[in-house]
Amino acid sequence: MEKTKAFPVTIPLLQAKKAAGEKIVAVTAYDFPTARLAEEAGLDIILVGDSLGMVVLGYENTLPVTMEEMIHHTRAVARGARRALVVADLPFLSYQVSEEEAIRNAGRFLQEGASAVKLEGGRDYTKIIKRMVAAGIPVMGHLGLTPQSVHEFGGYGLRAKEAAAALHLVEDALALAEAGV
Repeated sequence: MEKTKAFPVTIPLLQAKKAAGEKIVAVTAYDFPTARLAEEAGLDIILVGDSLGMVVLGYENTLPVTMEEMIHHTRAVARGARRALVVADLPFLSYQVSEEEAIRNAGRFLQEGASAVKLEGGRDYTKIIKRMVAAGIPVMGHLGLTPQSVHEFGGYGLRAKEAAAALHLVEDALALAEAGV
């Protein structure tokens, strides 16, 4: 089935909706039928999350999810998404090791049907994000509860409860925005 988008959701469209105070509606999907349902509902963004490791593949956490598994599910969602912006989650160690590998992996998602990528982390990743954006790869940031850091934080739970941690989170968000997220 050919992917045709009469009026696709684009980054500029999302920016305009945000500026106008309109709601942006997103959902996570891992397969073609769920993407089709999201399309029928008129959602703006479909995220192919690495949470598929736990939800679909039965892993204990998101860490074992591979690029190959993410590509497989991203292709399926992209085939079902004709209008929505498809965002593919960069899995653990697909962008943390080297900038070149990060660009290559992010670019591969766009080649396979995604319109943007998502990565976890704050100011430590701004250099990589700037390179991705310069290469024409739209990037969505993910702060706060970051499942790829499950071992670092000792599990899942509320983050930034203290003022200093909350300020750190806000500074990370500002750094990501400055980098082009």
